[in-house]
Amino acid sequence: MIQDDTTLLHTVRDWLRYSVSRFQAAGLFFGHGTDNAYDEAAYLILHTLHLPLNRLEPFLDARLLPSEQAALAELIRRRVDERIPAAYLTREAWLGDFPFYVDERVIVPRSYFAQLLEDGLSAWVEDPESLESALDLCTGSGCLAILMSHAFPQAHIDAADISSSALEVAKRNVDDYGLQDRIELLESDVFSALDGRRYDLIISNPPYVTGPAVASLPPEYLHEPELALGSGEDGLDVVRKILAGARFHLKAHGILAVEVGHNRQIVEEAFPDLAFMWLDTEHAEGKIFLLREDQLPG
Repeated sequence: MIQDDTTLLHTVRDWLRYSVSRFQAAGLFFGHGTDNAYDEAAYLILHTLHLPLNRLEPFLDARLLPSEQAALAELIRRRVDERIPAAYLTREAWLGDFPFYVDERVIVPRSYFAQLLEDGLSAWVEDPESLESALDLCTGSGCLAILMSHAFPQAHIDAADISSSALEVAKRNVDDYGLQDRIELLESDVFSALDGRRYDLIISNPPYVTGPAVASLPPEYLHEPELALGSGEDGLDVVRKILAGARFHLKAHGILAVEVGHNRQIVEEAFPDLAFMWLDTEHAEGKIFLLREDQLPG
């Protein structure tokens, strides 16, 4: 049995060992920014102590103040006992080099688009600096819209979501990055509030978890908004709406890219007549499909 007397923990090294042991013993699930107990413990400790997130070694033997010990003890307790994702505990999530504010009103940002947007989808967007308009559909925290604003510096970007609560979080992030003049936030059920708007590029990381997968999610995911996870029995309810309406909101030669996670086979079986192009990243294959405007129904 692991001793829970944190008064015996004096240094960052002590707290790191203790946290990893607690996380391992509790069988926590990691999938909201880290994928293992060590990285999650290091992140929580460094963040709580206001230390650089990429500089653990110099501080391992530093002794903690009583107030710091108390803050860490409470954070680790909540992570273990309540199974709250680290991002909700710290109110922070990262995509690449970009930090974002998050809370339980939005899903914790995690998207394969982050890597693809590093070079402005250059394999499919001939000149990222000439792109004039783009849409981030199901924007959540606004993270992808903000990444798009950096990838396409001349573009006006709409960021739409059905959840007014999520858009409150997105507004905070847009304001934090000073992008109020370039990103417009819109409450919309897919395209319902976007009549007359057309874009060079539409991207979406919509809800796509299947019914059976939702039922078996680890406890950490139950802290996230259900609306942002599941999408019908086969996970494609929102994807169907996107495919049905995208052509009416794309300019000639515009492109649509949608993240569907592990659902490639389900998507291809549901839409056998569409010529999906599946995009690969450094760490994943076939999680995002791309279609040109003239390939879409309608």
